[in-house]
Amino acid sequence: MQFRNDINGLRAIAVIAVMLFHFDASWLPGGFAGVDVFFVISGFLMTSIIFRGLESDDFSVMKFYVSRANRIIPALAVLCIALLVFGWFYITPLDYKALGKHVGGSISFISNFMYWRESGYFDVASHEKWLLHTWSLSTEWQFYMLYPIALVIMRKMMSINAMKITLLVATIAGFALSIILTQKLPNSSYYLLPSRFWEMLLGGIAYLYPLTLNEPQKKTMERFGLGLIVLTYVFISQANAWPGYLAIIPVMGTFLVILAQRNDSLITGNIIFQKLGKWSYSIYLWHWPLVVAISYYTLGTAFIYAGLALSVLLGYLSYRYIERIKLKVYFDNLLAYLKCKPLYIALLTCLLGGLTYAGNGFESHYPQAVIHADKESLNRNPHGCINNGEVVTPCIIGNPNHIKAIIVGDSHADALTGSVSSAIDLQQHGIVALTISSCPLVVNAKLTKFNPFCYQANQQRMDYLMQNHHGVPVFWVARTPIYAHGLSDPKKIKDSSDTKPLIYFKRQYDVATDAFFAEFKRELTNTITQLKRNHPVYLVQPTPEMNRNIPKTLARNYLLNARHDLSIDYQDYLNRSGKVRQLIQDVSEMTASQVLDPIPYLCDAQRCKAQHNDRPIFYDADHLSEYGNKLLTPLFAQVLAMMETSTD
Repeated sequence: MQFRNDINGLRAIAVIAVMLFHFDASWLPGGFAGVDVFFVISGFLMTSIIFRGLESDDFSVMKFYVSRANRIIPALAVLCIALLVFGWFYITPLDYKALGKHVGGSISFISNFMYWRESGYFDVASHEKWLLHTWSLSTEWQFYMLYPIALVIMRKMMSINAMKITLLVATIAGFALSIILTQKLPNSSYYLLPSRFWEMLLGGIAYLYPLTLNEPQKKTMERFGLGLIVLTYVFISQANAWPGYLAIIPVMGTFLVILAQRNDSLITGNIIFQKLGKWSYSIYLWHWPLVVAISYYTLGTAFIYAGLALSVLLGYLSYRYIERIKLKVYFDNLLAYLKCKPLYIALLTCLLGGLTYAGNGFESHYPQAVIHADKESLNRNPHGCINNGEVVTPCIIGNPNHIKAIIVGDSHADALTGSVSSAIDLQQHGIVALTISSCPLVVNAKLTKFNPFCYQANQQRMDYLMQNHHGVPVFWVARTPIYAHGLSDPKKIKDSSDTKPLIYFKRQYDVATDAFFAEFKRELTNTITQLKRNHPVYLVQPTPEMNRNIPKTLARNYLLNARHDLSIDYQDYLNRSGKVRQLIQDVSEMTASQVLDPIPYLCDAQRCKAQHNDRPIFYDADHLSEYGNKLLTPLFAQVLAMMETSTD
């Protein structure tokens, strides 16, 4: 097939969008859709290769696989090995161990499954995953593995025309499936092939059903297609469910540009886009680790522009000296395919990654201060109390025959379980934990994204509390600010008018208006009023959110011999939490319940601390570690002692 300048230019349009989005999402909010553009292009090219072989009756599945391996594996392996070498010196032990795991997943093309399984409760660690972007390569590779086999089988069963019709139907069905999966399973639909294969099939449809157009028609179709792509880049954002039905916009735009076949277009055919298109695969490979490095080492804005330039330079070098190496594609017999060099490159890279993971990041070569700080990220509730599914299982810690306290809430409640349990003698008494990821105990509460079972789970928790342990105090804990303000940076929150709530009740709010807070207060009041019928209730004010992973940041500082104050300004805490603090105070007064405030134990008038005695008190950016939550033990011990006295 003749080299298509227009498709090469589309690659440039795709990789530019992805780069701009990753380096600064505000530049191009929908730039992540560049991956979808790549998928359509890939589907077109793969379909053209396979169908030409089928029609001439000389298609070889093994030759196809080797060709794909030659194209993809060497450059990817060089990136992986370079990161392993770099990480030995500059990445902390747990992150280096994770890198080893991700190297193995990336080079074996299962990283999309890894990242799908790692995503979840307010996952803010994406900028610590050096190979996160390889999920798309894995998804594409899985399509490469299945697609030619499926077409070969179909060819034995039907004519070429029947195959074309079948693929058209499969594309439409795949789009419908993607819409359903995106609504029902948003995390898996983003990463996994079942919700993405239709995009590649539609690229194939562009090859199977070409149009004969005159030049004015080609121009119109090309411009309309490019307009759809740009429209997506500008007006779609991370807030939109993806891929879902909205993905039809950039996918159809790419489809139309390919159909237009304008090989002499000034838009896609200019020299800059042609060069970037040729280097696009390697640019894509190298740009994300540079994005991660800027975040990982807290580098300034100037490094963003340097990162863009370096992405292009490294992409060019990778293309020039790695991608252009000619490797053998065809072998005489099946056994001879074992001589395929990319196979051994992949095995070696996978082995290096596996050794790094199995060796715990080779932590013995790190200073002890780095190891100790880094391991605080693992120092969390050891009782396994957190619930993640639809069914709520009460977690009993200590003596189940004499329950002294109940803690209920989301993962922040789980983080404070150690504070409560350490305030009592667990040989004599016990506590019950009713904690659910991303689900505060507020009746009628629903969450927009993170826990589809919250409403049902809260009904179960309320039933349990109404029927069990009457008279036992209930400590209500939640990361309340996030439900009002989302994942916004506390330094950027001056009021609630520009933040999108994650929680809703009878209606969903686009911004945290006074009406939103009024409804939140009403439903929380209703919840506490019900609980008060059988239990004393203590509402715990929110703990600070540090906006960065404290143990990992401290470990990096030790590794790089840097010393930075990781505490936050107390005013930043108030910007983030002030309005929900007042809401909790109002609810306590309306329900005659008590408020417990952790702030005097964690903050002074100027700063909220991130460390105590040079040790992190959080296991991530906002959850108190088992070490840190003990700072609040006196707060709960005082309450429980008072309850004991009043009982006596």
